[in-house]
Amino acid sequence: MQHKKVAIIGAGIVGLTCAWHVLQSGHTVVLVDPDPEGDKASFGNAGGIAVSEVVPASAPGVFLKLPKWLFDPLGPLSLRWTHAPRLLPWMLRFSRVSTRAEMERIAGALSALNSRTYDDLMPLLNSAGLSDKLYNHGALTVYESETAFQADAAEWKLKRQHGVTCTPMSGEEARQLEPALSGLVHKAMFTPQWSQVSDPKDIHNGLLETVQRNGATIARGAAKRINQTATGVRIEMDGHADVSADLVVLAAGAWSKPLAASIGDRVLLESERGYNTTLPTPGISVTRELIFAERKFVATPLATGLRIGGAAEFGGLTSKPNFKRSEALVKLAKRYLPDLDSDQGIQWSGHRPATPDSLPVIGRSPNNRNVIHAFGHGHLGLTQAATTGRLVADLIDNKPASLDLTPYRIERFTYGA
Repeated sequence: MQHKKVAIIGAGIVGLTCAWHVLQSGHTVVLVDPDPEGDKASFGNAGGIAVSEVVPASAPGVFLKLPKWLFDPLGPLSLRWTHAPRLLPWMLRFSRVSTRAEMERIAGALSALNSRTYDDLMPLLNSAGLSDKLYNHGALTVYESETAFQADAAEWKLKRQHGVTCTPMSGEEARQLEPALSGLVHKAMFTPQWSQVSDPKDIHNGLLETVQRNGATIARGAAKRINQTATGVRIEMDGHADVSADLVVLAAGAWSKPLAASIGDRVLLESERGYNTTLPTPGISVTRELIFAERKFVATPLATGLRIGGAAEFGGLTSKPNFKRSEALVKLAKRYLPDLDSDQGIQWSGHRPATPDSLPVIGRSPNNRNVIHAFGHGHLGLTQAATTGRLVADLIDNKPASLDLTPYRIERFTYGA
């Protein structure tokens, strides 16, 4: 095997898992990031290892709900209207994949990644001394009405077809599992394969320390452009020395689109800003992640407190956060968790890298074979990161892919696949 110098743009959870796998293959790694220890989406997520989440956001019927959500101040979706013209191509593709046939195709591709999660994640956590940060209590999806529960029946059936265990419960049975839930909960679904990390920030920091201990170096600075050279690639840096390497892994999350464009790769990628509030002393006990189906938000018990998170806001990467979204989520949570103490909440906002088909972009660039894409994981970055890292390392070593990468290739945005 030929030794290579690999530059990985992005030190979020996906970039770090790529770095770990590439180092395990015996290559040299340099991580390119303006602030590798700083705040990013890898810190503010809900901490779920969400292997059961195989239904895309574009499930049939969702597109028709968007106008109602946009005009609901407590709704799960908001849009900065000044960003609407730029969002239009993304939304057009979203509407195109909002069919049952596309839902089933995409679910198969998501399941192919998610079904490998624990096989790829556990060796990584063990190597980094982080296995004690993972626990498995499953997740509980709760419903206010029988109508809403039945409306999701097709999605639960699809999950079962992909190996997800789904146990229906009455509202009373749900409260036996989670006594803090109010009588508003009428039905629930328990998914035992779902796991939880105690704090996603601890996982990120531990992996960053591990890859540095194993030889990865840091090039601090923002990547501006990727250029091909006679011997490999050169990353133009903003105000810092350029970085040269044999190969580049583009794992810059929501910031990946312009870097992909610099080598001629078109991608429909948007920042789906998420919001949360972490309550250090919530005053209630919650054992597992709670998913509130009608309102599209979650409550997650972490080492730092109870995190109330969710919401999707499309407004680009440069707009300022609107923390009224965080406040709205806490108000919603108190409907379901009436004894919740919402004082001293710590608000957070971050950018998820969202594709219209809910599939990440993984694979070699068609325009520069020395560039490998690894971004666009949306809500499943933590879940799919370790498997993405293994796939990237196999591509670098020219090993046969362990699964069909066709659904994740960036060419799908050029050719309409």
